[in-house]
Amino acid sequence: MSAYDYVYTCLCVKAGNECINANAKYCGECIQAGAKCGWCKDPGFLKQGETVSTRCDEMESLIKRGCDKGMIENPRGEQRTLKNKAVTHRRKGADKLKPEDITQIQPQKLSLTLRSGEPQSFDLKFKRAEDYPIDLYYLMDLSYSMKDDLENVKNLGTSLMLEMSKITSDFKIGFGSFVEKTVMPYISTTPAKLLNPCTGDQNCTSPFSYKNVLRLTSDGKKFNTLVGQQHISGNLDSPEGGFDAIMQVAVCGEQIGWRNVTRLLVFSTDAGFHFAGDGKLGGIVLPNDGKCHLENNVYTMSHYYDYPSIAHLVQKLSDNNIQTIFAVTEEFQPVYQELKNLIPKSAVGTLSANSSNVINLIIDAYNSLSSEVILENSKLPEGLTIAYISRCKNGVVSEGENGRKCSNISIGDEVTFSISVTSKGCPKKGKSETIKIKPLGFTEEVEITLNFICECECHKDGVKNSPLFCRPFHSQQCECSSNDVATEDMDRTCRKDNGTDICSNNGDCVCGTCECKKRDNPEERYSGQYCECDNFNCDRSGNKLCGGHGRCECRVCVCDPMWTGSACDCSLDNSTCMASNKQICNGRGTCECGMCKCTDPKFQGPTCETCPTCPGVCIEHKECVQCRAFGTGEKKDKCEKDCSYFNLIKVKDRDKLPQPNDASYPLMHCKERDANDCWFYYTYAVNNNTEKEVHVVDTLDCPTGPDIIPIVAGVVAGIVLIGLALLLIWKLLMIIHDRREFAKFEKEKMNAKWDTGENPIYKSAVTTVVNPKYEGK
Repeated sequence: MSAYDYVYTCLCVKAGNECINANAKYCGECIQAGAKCGWCKDPGFLKQGETVSTRCDEMESLIKRGCDKGMIENPRGEQRTLKNKAVTHRRKGADKLKPEDITQIQPQKLSLTLRSGEPQSFDLKFKRAEDYPIDLYYLMDLSYSMKDDLENVKNLGTSLMLEMSKITSDFKIGFGSFVEKTVMPYISTTPAKLLNPCTGDQNCTSPFSYKNVLRLTSDGKKFNTLVGQQHISGNLDSPEGGFDAIMQVAVCGEQIGWRNVTRLLVFSTDAGFHFAGDGKLGGIVLPNDGKCHLENNVYTMSHYYDYPSIAHLVQKLSDNNIQTIFAVTEEFQPVYQELKNLIPKSAVGTLSANSSNVINLIIDAYNSLSSEVILENSKLPEGLTIAYISRCKNGVVSEGENGRKCSNISIGDEVTFSISVTSKGCPKKGKSETIKIKPLGFTEEVEITLNFICECECHKDGVKNSPLFCRPFHSQQCECSSNDVATEDMDRTCRKDNGTDICSNNGDCVCGTCECKKRDNPEERYSGQYCECDNFNCDRSGNKLCGGHGRCECRVCVCDPMWTGSACDCSLDNSTCMASNKQICNGRGTCECGMCKCTDPKFQGPTCETCPTCPGVCIEHKECVQCRAFGTGEKKDKCEKDCSYFNLIKVKDRDKLPQPNDASYPLMHCKERDANDCWFYYTYAVNNNTEKEVHVVDTLDCPTGPDIIPIVAGVVAGIVLIGLALLLIWKLLMIIHDRREFAKFEKEKMNAKWDTGENPIYKSAVTTVVNPKYEGK
């Protein structure tokens, strides 16, 4: 026999199924490979040259290859119902039952024996019981801005008792209040402000973090009395310390008086909230420990522990089956809507300015919460998965995440969930595990004990190397001895294209064939004749393999329909690019991978319909900018309703407004005039996150009125100066005139011909006549 023939004889031919690919060395390893896998324990089953792993195959294949059905190990999973008390059927007004005697979920306890890859399914029934007891704890913000709200809450006890009596005959109500951590900078720590934090003649109580004013009681009048004795307090910053209070209400069950019934927490405020990390402002760095610290019904560790995080609150509220109703003013609706999305089984209601609608808000929120049932399970062991299918009212069937819940459930309605539990492999070497499934906000739950099939029956009775061949042994195998065939010859068949890497460094060469290594993640695997392929090294998009829109085959993404690209991240669906005018990208761009690429730089937005620099933008947003920034204009009474579509950022002067060269997106500079002839300046833009942004100068540029004193002084000064000027001119003219006359006088004097010794006016009376002929002889 040639070396080639020997190697060929030793090759263990593998079929394309999980049983053979598992390369199982013993029975337990085989049955964990998949639900269809069986192990032939017949001693004479193996033929010459076959490896022990060929004992593991699908049932039909083993029988076809000659293994008797009675010699095949193929254990199956099973389930047993340990507690199955029927859901409660009773009407309001019937005999009153204790909360622990009311059953809304069935069954209550199960035992499942799981075989790897084989799902075990059971039905869970839920029925919303009539007249189910309710505990409601009203947690109120007592900062100064809630002064008028407190007046309306003082009569809440008896009024709410009356309304809730229409829903349940067993109702308890409690009350607590909160303000803020009692350290700077949240409150003023000056002695006077610690006694009375309010200004003016307002009489306020000392600030505090949280007080449990009234534990849960069925006495509505007592609620009114104690709440009527409460006083408003105050703090410095806008957000409040409500998270500290919620944490204490959730974990201090004994002091609050929670029963194992429907638990409602009404959180009433008109402000935002501090959360984990904000405590550093006051020098508080220790994380919240999630434990009860009430002494004399007052939270004493607010100065020591930081605010809890949202995730920490979610955990504690869920662990204690508390459903939260956020009763907040319209201004903070968006903030608490986002918080609601993070807290399962919670609701948000709009609180009027003075809390006058709080009863209707609570009733509506309770009906909304109780009309929906959502199943959650405890942490699952590694390799275990649960699938839900809901069968709700009116024949509505849902799967996946929606299979966990049913909506629009009225009192007395019954819904069913089909739950399938599947194990991959054998967690923790076969030790039993316990998981719990319960509806969110309810105390009842289903307890499921999980047992895992990790070994075969023959292993329990046999011994190592026994003829039953259940455990690893050292007999018939492919004997690839170096004396019979050179190792180099076998390795050559495991090198791709005569390269140097054996099995692409992803496997071992056994009898001339590659056996690929296994990954820690059972979903990841190597494949191919030379282990050169894998299903986890493809391109990623959004931290998802093949963008979540395809599958990875031999390191190349095979995309789902309507997706393309190396990472399947390019959508071929143009519907997301359709503008309101039914044009692709508004006719001003091209649709690339399901997103518009605007060709006109003036246009922005997901469909190229936003133009922040087009004419008319300033006029369009003028009224909203005016009411948001200065509280004036035609829209000042409906500003919150109509003008919350942009982010407003105030700046000190015009130099601080963003400039076109500074921004990476187009923006428009605007100058508008209000009814008082005052100018205000702002910019409008849509940033790179498609958020509308308005920067506005926070001071108006108004024309100033005349200043009387300078005007009068100026007029008087002008008259005086003009008078002086005229006098000076007159004086100057007189001087000039005098000088001219004097000069004229001097000139005439110089030209005088008379004898200065005689009077020039005198004329002699004697006339002398000279004889022309007289010659003086």
